[in-house]
Amino acid sequence: MAVKIEQPNVLVVEGEEEKRFFGALIEHLQLQNIQIMPIGGKNQLRQNLKVLAMSPGFSRVISLGVVRDADTDPKAAFQSVCDALQATDLPTPERPLLPVGEKPRVAVLILPGVDREGALEDICLDAVAQDPAMLCVEQYLQCLQQEGLSLPDNMSKAKVQVFLASRRKAGLRLGEAAEKGYWPWDAEAFDRVKDFLQQIGS
Repeated sequence: MAVKIEQPNVLVVEGEEEKRFFGALIEHLQLQNIQIMPIGGKNQLRQNLKVLAMSPGFSRVISLGVVRDADTDPKAAFQSVCDALQATDLPTPERPLLPVGEKPRVAVLILPGVDREGALEDICLDAVAQDPAMLCVEQYLQCLQQEGLSLPDNMSKAKVQVFLASRRKAGLRLGEAAEKGYWPWDAEAFDRVKDFLQQIGS
């Protein structure tokens, strides 16, 4: 992973879709000086975090945020980030959302929450829970089940895709949808994420 650090605040995310999603939200919040670094997947976090820390310009980084999906075990997800930070000799917080250290100040965000399984998709689904299209999403999946068809392994990802198929420009991925303004940033579901980003950019 070749890295060129150009901003004093760095946000580490899992992949390109997350980069696009957080980029759109950062633009919405009008935050400045935040560079988003896709780490190439959670399994690459430790290795690529070390590369990041050895990159030219890292000594000038003021704030470092790390975002990871909880998947099936939010506590294990947080611990894996902490292990990667410790292996890189970076400040390690005691819990998510709690910044620690100086230059860089480090904070970790686990999605959808430290006590909840899931991923970024679940936050987005929470944000559109009251959208009329979500009733159709649920009916579609119920129809599959009633017809004896196999349901998707990852229901949250499936629901996001079906929901986005209801928008004017169908076929977008989660990050692309964020850039198009399809996620309601003012929804309460995004409050914790916005607070985290403002903390990173402050």
